[in-house]
Amino acid sequence: MTDARADFLAAAGAAERLLGHPEVAGAWRRPSALAQWSVGGLAGHLAYQVLCVPEALAAAAPAEETVGLLDHYARVAWIGAGPEAEINVRIREGSEAFAAAGPAALHRRVAGAVADLTTALATAAGDRPARLPFWGPWSLTLDDLLATRTMELAVHADDLAVSVGVPTPGLPPETADSVAGLLVRLAVRRHGWVGVLRALSRAERAPGSIAAF
Repeated sequence: MTDARADFLAAAGAAERLLGHPEVAGAWRRPSALAQWSVGGLAGHLAYQVLCVPEALAAAAPAEETVGLLDHYARVAWIGAGPEAEINVRIREGSEAFAAAGPAALHRRVAGAVADLTTALATAAGDRPARLPFWGPWSLTLDDLLATRTMELAVHADDLAVSVGVPTPGLPPETADSVAGLLVRLAVRRHGWVGVLRALSRAERAPGSIAAF
């Protein structure tokens, strides 16, 4: 199994355990730490990062071109889009739909998917093309798609944990390194190398933000 698949399964397992936390169920209809998101909607969005992978594996091989990881992020519509942008409204509505059956049902779905993916990803080819339906007309390799989901799982697990007042799930050091590495690459693409260098090494010269998105 490649590092990308091991990282994804580690992040997916951490998300699954968080989704089963009683504090998540207890706060389901309350506002989350993210503007315009409920806790349930945010949980649905976190769950989708796992549940979309079986769909990608089951789909026919994409005919679209396969692009690199940073090219993918240069093309996605949600980076830089405001909360009321069509893409973000669709993401929120889709996430609420995932959450509609309630916390217990969502947790069961994710737990089942993690168990199934532990087997399925062990034999899947990391260089096979894969895509998600809401992307534009391009694909990624499976390993790159999993890298995008691992980062999403780490970021939104933190969002959900903060929303309900529980500790953010830990990740294995190698998985945390992979997520941090991707975020740094995206931050350099957005802000330039010097800005990121200063933010990480010289607080007195750091820019106001090096957010990746």
